[in-house]
Amino acid sequence: MVKFSKELEAQLIPEWKDAFVNYWHLKKIVKKIKLSQKTQQTQQDHSSHDFGLSVFDSVRYVLKKFTNRFSCSEHKNEIKTSINTSFAFLWQVRSKNEGEEDLNRNELVQLFSLDDQVKEFFEVLDDELNKVNQFYKTKEDEFVERGEMLNKQLDILLDLKKVINRRRRKYNQSRKDATGFLPRSNSSPQINETESGSELEETSLSSTTGSPNSDIVSTTERNAVMNFIGSAARSPLKSSKTGNKPKMMGMRIDIPATTPTRTITALTSMLWEDLINNPKKEGPGEFIYRKKIQCAEKMIRGAFVELYRGLGLLKTYSSLNMVAFVKILKKFDKVSNQRSSENYMKVVKRSHFISSDKLGDEVESIFTKQFTNNDRKKAMKYLRPQQNKDTHMLTFLVGLFTGCFVTLFIVYAILVHFSGMFTSQAGYMETVHPIFSIFALLSLHLFLYGCNLYMWKSTRINYNFIFELSPSTELKYRDVFLICTSLMTAVVGAMVVHLLVGSIVIAGLDAIPAFLLILSIGFLICPFNIFYRPSRYYFLRVTRHIICSPFYKVVMVDFFMADQLTSQIPLLRHMESTACYIFAECFKTHGYATCRSSKLYKELAYVISFMPYYWRAMQCARRWFDEGETSHLANLGKYVSAMVAAGARLTFAMQPTRFWWIVVVITTSVATIYQLYWDFVKDWGLLNRNCKHPWLREELILKNKSVYFGSIALNLVLRLAWIESILHLKMGAIEYRLVDFLVASLEIFRRGHWNFYRLENEHLTNVGKYRAVNMVPLPFRDVEIDA
Repeated sequence: MVKFSKELEAQLIPEWKDAFVNYWHLKKIVKKIKLSQKTQQTQQDHSSHDFGLSVFDSVRYVLKKFTNRFSCSEHKNEIKTSINTSFAFLWQVRSKNEGEEDLNRNELVQLFSLDDQVKEFFEVLDDELNKVNQFYKTKEDEFVERGEMLNKQLDILLDLKKVINRRRRKYNQSRKDATGFLPRSNSSPQINETESGSELEETSLSSTTGSPNSDIVSTTERNAVMNFIGSAARSPLKSSKTGNKPKMMGMRIDIPATTPTRTITALTSMLWEDLINNPKKEGPGEFIYRKKIQCAEKMIRGAFVELYRGLGLLKTYSSLNMVAFVKILKKFDKVSNQRSSENYMKVVKRSHFISSDKLGDEVESIFTKQFTNNDRKKAMKYLRPQQNKDTHMLTFLVGLFTGCFVTLFIVYAILVHFSGMFTSQAGYMETVHPIFSIFALLSLHLFLYGCNLYMWKSTRINYNFIFELSPSTELKYRDVFLICTSLMTAVVGAMVVHLLVGSIVIAGLDAIPAFLLILSIGFLICPFNIFYRPSRYYFLRVTRHIICSPFYKVVMVDFFMADQLTSQIPLLRHMESTACYIFAECFKTHGYATCRSSKLYKELAYVISFMPYYWRAMQCARRWFDEGETSHLANLGKYVSAMVAAGARLTFAMQPTRFWWIVVVITTSVATIYQLYWDFVKDWGLLNRNCKHPWLREELILKNKSVYFGSIALNLVLRLAWIESILHLKMGAIEYRLVDFLVASLEIFRRGHWNFYRLENEHLTNVGKYRAVNMVPLPFRDVEIDA
């Protein structure tokens, strides 16, 4: 049977951990009470056995009783003082609740053991109850306020859709009158528009001749920026400061430029606003209408989903705390041999955090009605997405593929040793090494990512919330290990087949490794719902965001993935050589030096070495543009310095002169110092002298501090792996490739090691702000428009 303390730790909301009842502290106090009672019982047992051990024991016993009788009145006063002190804490919360039943104090006096530890227990218990109530009320008020805002936003969206639909009907009717047939209408909106209150809307939005609001409504219906809106009848007119023109309150749609499509829509909308402000200029704005409404609807739907998720977390918070109070009071009763839980639980059950409200049901009802046309099953796919269940089959397959990989690799090593492929055939290294390096480095990265997932889960780091992963796209550590082992089994199996058939003269046999790479890419973009299609497509979307980084709003998963690419530059270089090997048809002519001697190939080497740093720098620029924080510009400078250092090292590899050696040392040293500072101080949040853990940070997830200092030293050593490139070591072609592969593997290992502490720091930032729900921006805001 699992202890409740472990069950509570496994189920509590990580970002709200400090707001939960401190069950572990209360449990320690109960243990102290238990030990104290055992000590008292032991003393009583000894005193009971003292009689008969000496001739004077009977005299001592009578004198002790006689003395206690005279000190009885003084002892009663002490008991009375202890009672008052204990109840001062016990009634600290209860007195705040009006209409509560008075507890029988005389009965409680008989139940409670009134020593200092019991008083401490109820003092801490009352403080914890106050803390839970206060936090629950704060979060509840936030969610209620958010719900009211969403209701207003939804009402505006429904009103706006009615205006657009009425305009569309008028347009269709005019076309029918002119041509004699009804034009084809667009698809109906997703939001279910009820007809309740339609007469009021028609009245408020109608442009009656002679009405003072008719021109306003006509103007707002023309305005492509949606300076809506049917608030003409609801918002009173007011005069401007100059007193010349009256003003009225309207609404404007603000769609964040998070994607290239939204950016273009926003720019087009600004141009269209400039056109429609001039009455002589008119043009089609219906497309802008539809796009902005679709974006606004999507934003409001996402906000409702996050609100429902937050209410679910609040419900979990309430239930877990309730169980914690019940468990700790039962433990206290068991230790003290009393029945105090029934009395105290009356107070807990009347507390604010346990009061049931129907806000979650209201949000569910509104979402089902307005966004899924009363289809509750479809609504639950948004509100309560199903979690993928772990199966033992995954563990079995991981073990199976691991065994197959190890066996095939041993067979491959034996075949290579006896065939002498690495020494006798230089073309084999040109064919196999790039392909093998691609899959080996990728598999190593996947393996380390699986280890990261396991460690994040073990330490209760909420990586799903940080990365904003949905249950359909989430990969658990077993899934990642399965992908890694199955991939390497297929690759090593293909290499063994290539060696076995290599003795037979078959045209185009050297194309097998390249064919394997193409097959893997095709499998990545496979449209069939097999082998984690949602996760594969999610990976492709994130890759698209990285490549088009200046035009997409940057979120955590985007720049985290881009950081991974900065450690995979050798893999990208191997992909370049493989692509050249395929398109130049070197597998037919065996002209393996064709690619390396090409000028275009050398120029592309610079581009590929710069690309990951460039993408990451553009993400920093976009974040600075969106958030306005200068720290993003400083981070951009780090990637610019890395680009300069990468270019210098590449030039030195092609032109190993003394001048370029000095340039490499200077540029790479500067970039390394820059990167180390950012790793330790910014990304990991360490090296803080004035904190609870000196030279680390205020809060640590790992209990052993030496692990953090060891990680700092390890990251420092791995950051200096570039020194190998300037040592002029005399090596053969095969040794050079192996050392190059080893250095690339060390960088990937450093990145996997860096990943854990980066997400730990991000998680602790969320915990410090009690941030467990994403705040989706809302599309509509108030503006003043001319009447």
